[in-house]
Amino acid sequence: MTRGTGRDGSPGAPRSVDVARLAGVSQKTVSRVFNDEPYVSPEVRRRVLEAAEQLGYRRNNAARALASGRTRSIGVVTLGTALYGPASLLMGVERVVRDTGYALRVVNTMEGDPAGVAGAVGSLLDQGVDGIVISEPIEEEGSEGDLSVHVGVPVLVLGAPPPFTASTVLTGAGGADLMARAAVEHLLGLGHMTVHHLAGPQRWYAAKDRLEGWRATLAAHGRDEPPVIEGDWSAASGYAAGRELAADAEVTAVFAANDDMAIGLIRALTEAGRRVPEDVSVVGFDDIPVAAYVTPPLTTVRQPFDTVAQEGLKRLVHAIENPQAEALPASDPPVDLVVRASTQPPPLRTPPGRRRRTAARTRESTSSSPLPKGGSSSHH
Repeated sequence: MTRGTGRDGSPGAPRSVDVARLAGVSQKTVSRVFNDEPYVSPEVRRRVLEAAEQLGYRRNNAARALASGRTRSIGVVTLGTALYGPASLLMGVERVVRDTGYALRVVNTMEGDPAGVAGAVGSLLDQGVDGIVISEPIEEEGSEGDLSVHVGVPVLVLGAPPPFTASTVLTGAGGADLMARAAVEHLLGLGHMTVHHLAGPQRWYAAKDRLEGWRATLAAHGRDEPPVIEGDWSAASGYAAGRELAADAEVTAVFAANDDMAIGLIRALTEAGRRVPEDVSVVGFDDIPVAAYVTPPLTTVRQPFDTVAQEGLKRLVHAIENPQAEALPASDPPVDLVVRASTQPPPLRTPPGRRRRTAARTRESTSSSPLPKGGSSSHH
C-alpha cells in the first residue's frame, strides 16, 4: 500500500487519504471515525481503525482542532531557566491552568536564540492549542517579526508584545514599575537624599521596568539620579556592585532589582565596614524564601505571581470560550512592600567645619591629659 510522500517524493507519514484508500471509505468517513462522530457503522469504524493501525497513521491534532473547534489545551512559551521570577510565574500558570480544566503544554526557549519564541509558538499551533501564554522575559536581537504567520488563537502576553499578529492579544503581569516606585518611595520616605540602583540585565523586560520605576520616582521628587550599576541577577554580581558602592561614602540607600543581587550587595558592604542598615539601607525585589532569614532580614517587594497568573488565565479562557465577546479588562497587580530590618533612616552627617573643630578639640584634650601613675602612657 502506497503511503504519504514528502515534497521531494520520499516516503512520508501516512495521511488520512491513505487510511481511506486502504479501508475503502471516503476521507470524510475517516475524519468522522477519529472525531467520534455518530452515524458510522461498527463495521466501517473497525475497518478504518485497522487500516490506521496497519499504516501507523496518527491523526493531526491541528486538523482535529479545526474540525472540533476545541482541544481544551493551553500552550505556554517560557524561558528555560531556574531563576526565581520566571520559574515562579510558570508554577503559578500551571496551577491555574489545572484548575480551569484545560491541559497544559509547555515549550521552553533558550536565552540567546532569537527564533526561540517563533519556533515555540509554531510547535504549539501544530498541537492545536486553544490559546497561548507567552511568558518570555528577554528581548532578543532580531526577534521582531520573525513569525510571519497570523496566530488564530487568543494570546496572553506576560511581558512585551509578541513578534507576530494574533486574533486576540491580552497583556498581563505589568506593574513592575509601580513596585519599583514603592521601593524607592520607602527609602526616600526614610529621609535618604537619593537612592542608587543595582539593575538587572537590560535585555530583560522586567529589569527595564524596574529601572524606569526607580528613575521616574527620583525625578518626581526632584532628586539626583546616580549612575546605574548593571548586574546579571546573581548574588555574585551583587557582591561586585557592593564592593564598588562601598567605596563611595555618599551612598546611603540602594534599590536592587532582585533579592539575590541584594544579598550579594549586603555581603560586600558588610565586608567593607559599611553596616546595613546603619550606614546603607538596601531594598530587594521578589521576596524569595530566604529573604526573611538573611542578616539583616531583607526589605523587599513581593511579586504576586499567583495573582498575575490567575487573572491572566481567567481573561485568556474567557477569550477562548467567548470569541465574540469583549475582552475582560486588565488590572494592575497589588503592590506589596515587605519591610524588614535592612532599611532605616540615613546616618546623621556632621558638617565638615564642625568635624574639623571637633577633631581639634579631641587632639587638644588628648595632649593635655595627665599621664597615668608610673610616668608611661602605654597600656599593658
